[in-house]
Amino acid sequence: DLALESNPSDHPRASTIFLSKSQTDVREKRKSNHINHVSPGQLTKKYSSCSTIFIDDSTVSQPNLRSTIKCIALPIVLLLKHRFLLCRDSDRSLDIFDEKSHPLTREEVPDDYYKHDPDHKHIYRFVRTLFSAAQLTAECAIVTLVYLERLLTYAEIDICPSNWKRIVLGAILLASKVWDDQAVWNVDYCQILKDITVEDMNEMERHFLELLQFNINVPASVYAKYYFDLRSLADDNNLSFLLEPLSKERAQKLEAISRLCEDKYKDLSKAAMRRSFSADNLVGIRRSNAILS
Repeated sequence: DLALESNPSDHPRASTIFLSKSQTDVREKRKSNHINHVSPGQLTKKYSSCSTIFIDDSTVSQPNLRSTIKCIALPIVLLLKHRFLLCRDSDRSLDIFDEKSHPLTREEVPDDYYKHDPDHKHIYRFVRTLFSAAQLTAECAIVTLVYLERLLTYAEIDICPSNWKRIVLGAILLASKVWDDQAVWNVDYCQILKDITVEDMNEMERHFLELLQFNINVPASVYAKYYFDLRSLADDNNLSFLLEPLSKERAQKLEAISRLCEDKYKDLSKAAMRRSFSADNLVGIRRSNAILS
C-alpha cells in the first residue's frame, strides 16, 4: 500500500514527478533572483477584477486540445533535464525504446544524438504531428502523460534524448486505444511515420504493456490530478491557457452545466445512502445543516 501511495500514476495523493521537478526549478529561480536582485519583469498575466472575470475554455472533462498538447511537452522537457543519469553511463534504458536500435526514420542516428536534449518546440511538434494526423483528443494527451510516468516508475528507466520519442510514441499508442472510442490501429501510425514497420510497433506495444504490468487503468481522481498539475506546470512556465473575458452567454452555459452536475450528484448520493445503511440504522439518522461562510 505504501508503494502504491508513492506512485503518482496510481494514487491521487502522490505528487507527479514532473510537478516536483518544476517546483524545484521555480524555487531555485526565485532564490537566484533574490540573491542577484533581479526584478521579476513586467506582469503580462491577466487577472480577474470586480468588473471583469477572465476564464479559459479548458475544463477537466473537456481540455483545450491545442493548449494541452503544448503543455504536454513541458513535463518531457523537465524529465529529460532532471534525469538521474545519462543513458550512455548507465543501463537505465531499454533497447526497445532506443532509436539507434529501432530508428523511426531511415536517416542514420548521429553518434552524439544522446548528448543534445530536445527543446520544447521540438517535442511539441512531434506530439502535435501524431495527435493531428491520428485525430486524437486532448483527454488522450492527459492519459499519455499518466502512462509515461507510470512506465518510468514501474520499469525504473530514465528518459533521455535517444529514447524519448519511442517512449512518447508508445504512451500515445496505448492511450489512444484505451481512451478513444475509435482506436487508431498500429498500421495507421505507420502511415504517419513512414519508415516504421507494423512489426516494430507491435513489439513496442507489447513491451510497453509488460513494463506497465498490464496496468492500464486510470482512475478519475488520478486523471484529474494530472490535469491540474499540468495546468500548474504551465502557469509556472508562463504557458497559461488562453484567457478571455467571461461573457453572459458563457456564464449561463456554465451555470446550466453546474446545475446538471449538481442534480446528477444528488441522485448518486441518494443511491449511495440507500446502499450504505441497513434498516436497523435508518432510525434516528439526522443530517446537520451546512454552514456557509
